[in-house]
Amino acid sequence: MEFVGEHLLPGKLGHFFAILSLVASLVATIAFFKTTNRLPTEERTGWLRIARIAFLLETISVLALFVTLYYIISNHLFEYKYAWQHSSRALQVEYLLSCFWEGQEGSFMLWSFWHCVLGWIIIWKAGRWEAPVMTVVSFMQFTLATMLLGIYFFGFKVGSSPYVLLRNEMQDAPIFSQPNYLEFVKDGNGLNALLQNYWMVIHPPVLFLGFASTLIPFAYAMAGLWLKDHKGWTKPAIPWAAFSAATLGVGIMMGAAWAYESLTFGGYWAWDPVENASLVPWLILIAGFHTNLIFRSSGYSLKSTYIFYILAFVFVLYSTFLTRSGVLGDTSVHAFTDLGMNVQLVAFMLVFFVPAMILYFIRRKDIPTIVKEENTYSREFWMFLGSLVLFLSSMVIIVTTSLPVINKIIGTNWAMGEDPEGFHNQVQIFVAIIIGLLTAITQYLKYKDTPKAYFFKRLTIPTLIALIISLSISIWGGIGYEKNGVGFLVAIHLAIFAAIYAVVANTTYIWAGFKGKMKAAGASVAHIGFGLILVGILISSSKKTVLSYNTTGMSPLKMGDKESPLENITLIKGVATDMGKYMVTYVGDSLNNRDRKRYYQIDFAKKNSDEKFSLYPDIIENNKGQEGVTPNPDARHYWHKDIFTYLTFLGDPTKIKAQDTSTFKSSNVRIGDTLFYSKGIIIIDKVVVNPSSGKYAFTPQDTALALNMSIISKEGNRFTAQPLLQVSNGQVFLVPDTVMAQSLVVNFSGVKDQEKGLLEIGVRETSGVLDFVTLKAYEFPFINVLWLGIVVMLIGFIMSIVYRVKHGKHPSKRTVPASKTSELVG
Repeated sequence: MEFVGEHLLPGKLGHFFAILSLVASLVATIAFFKTTNRLPTEERTGWLRIARIAFLLETISVLALFVTLYYIISNHLFEYKYAWQHSSRALQVEYLLSCFWEGQEGSFMLWSFWHCVLGWIIIWKAGRWEAPVMTVVSFMQFTLATMLLGIYFFGFKVGSSPYVLLRNEMQDAPIFSQPNYLEFVKDGNGLNALLQNYWMVIHPPVLFLGFASTLIPFAYAMAGLWLKDHKGWTKPAIPWAAFSAATLGVGIMMGAAWAYESLTFGGYWAWDPVENASLVPWLILIAGFHTNLIFRSSGYSLKSTYIFYILAFVFVLYSTFLTRSGVLGDTSVHAFTDLGMNVQLVAFMLVFFVPAMILYFIRRKDIPTIVKEENTYSREFWMFLGSLVLFLSSMVIIVTTSLPVINKIIGTNWAMGEDPEGFHNQVQIFVAIIIGLLTAITQYLKYKDTPKAYFFKRLTIPTLIALIISLSISIWGGIGYEKNGVGFLVAIHLAIFAAIYAVVANTTYIWAGFKGKMKAAGASVAHIGFGLILVGILISSSKKTVLSYNTTGMSPLKMGDKESPLENITLIKGVATDMGKYMVTYVGDSLNNRDRKRYYQIDFAKKNSDEKFSLYPDIIENNKGQEGVTPNPDARHYWHKDIFTYLTFLGDPTKIKAQDTSTFKSSNVRIGDTLFYSKGIIIIDKVVVNPSSGKYAFTPQDTALALNMSIISKEGNRFTAQPLLQVSNGQVFLVPDTVMAQSLVVNFSGVKDQEKGLLEIGVRETSGVLDFVTLKAYEFPFINVLWLGIVVMLIGFIMSIVYRVKHGKHPSKRTVPASKTSELVG
């Protein structure tokens, strides 16, 4: 049967380049391997030429894969399953690239692309290490190329092709029996609502560059074991490890920024399994980077460096298995679905891990080791201790994250309990304390040995400064974290000191140790950034406060729901509502046809201040077979805090009459009077000054008059209302009250005639169901310290990379004295 309107050429080109990529990467692997062997110069040159040509073909193939898939997506060729599954005609242009990494195939393609970029830098700069390192890189490219094949080999599915036709994947659907089936496929499923955010255009490429770059330190380590050159590889590996740590770290924190702006768990980190899977390789890589520095400067910790670089890369592969096997589908908002490639994903991991560990154990006796133990007043001793703490921290995270895998393998039902976030917080807070302290003091130690008097003298001033700052924060900062008890609160204060100490000590070290020469101070700048990150995390999380406590007494939420009705305030359209520090009004909503999001305008007016602003949290309809809507937060940014809001419940706009023009009807009443409304009567009970019902909160300077009312419906149901007239800082606020069950809003407008006891009230009955939203609002203090820390840490890494590339050594490096060489074994 010939099908009408299909565009088969892009798919055929895609399949061709997928196969060419596989073949070229295999040829490059073999050729680089042959080049590494001891061959005559002419023969070696020939193999190297073949290897580079093959890698060029591999690069061209990967770029062609990108171009063809982008052509299919951007032109809405829905005859291809990938375009139909991940894009739609309504999708904004800037999100078309996001369609690549929503699917597994596109993310593998992105990963492969970065290997091509990094590979050409290796070819350009690596010199004698080019062939062995590129052997590993090319083999990695070969394994990634298998992920895009989409063929069956002896009953096993090898890869998943993004170029398969929709009709071939859904053959049982009756529509595909018609030659003109494309006339009925009007649109695709679209991009997941959570991914329609600008962070998801830039976060995945940076994160995958971080993943891809962990291959380079691993490849250098493998080259060192392969060639038995255990010292030579460690020098060029250092800037690559720094680059990888910087890129992967920034990629992870970009994901945190996306979570902060797009997700509604009220923060930037939730110890989600996929978040953990990317954090673990970063922690191990940082450990390996520091042990690499130790070896280059003192001769210690080479075996640890090998292990850490191997495991950092292997855990990237393991995170690939976790996120793509479907095993985390019920526990993570990030995980992909199972594409039937689990056997291949396991093989993908083992094909690198097993040979690497075999080669390591074969060579372990040849790896140089200093028999003498490190001096406790040496830099290498405490750097190694910090690296070990990071590694142990990563092991705790990955074991708990892997519980679904462990349960499937051994048939258990282990779980972390009802509060996995609390468990991780209680463990990792002690890691933060140790790492913060080590980050502060280690810079002041010298390699091999440090005079005690010198060490303590240099640390005296930064220690006192850090103590003063941290004690001030602890005493006057209102730090509290009641959720995990007093012990955890003490740990928070210790961690704040450790983080402040890291910032202060490294800042003073730049001037004391480097005499203000910033070019050589990359490590200290990175440590300052890390300390700021810890400060930002600790303060913003421990002082995060809920602003939206329910002051109205009404809520569509119920106890036991995901969101607590006590921490969410319901806003009636057009009615100013008391929300602690602010009077908040839901103004209305509007649909943006461009991004298909409905924005809700929430006006904030701060009490006792002229400050006013509006926030626009939004919702977008779920797609891909999911019902309901996905809410997206909005925030007001200050230099010292964020006001963060998102919607937790919406009134049903389909039930609200289009012409609801009801307004407040004014009446003059006395205490004891009875008013009629369409569904019953309102009884005016009494006036209360500064009521202490717990529904409202007042400062000593405030004066409030509350009017207690009883509402009795025609059916005999009784309700209460307490509208408020509040005077604060010379300003008068009307605080209405709402009886949702009666679609009734009442306010207390003032005292009309005090001598006659006349009071003015307003009654509003809506013509249908009330138009309302329920809102969650937080205040995040000093969260910008976290984002600033990320920028500073990145700058520090870049400074360190540039310095090492130019000078080839650590600014404070001391070579191993000749008298110590006899202590080297192997």
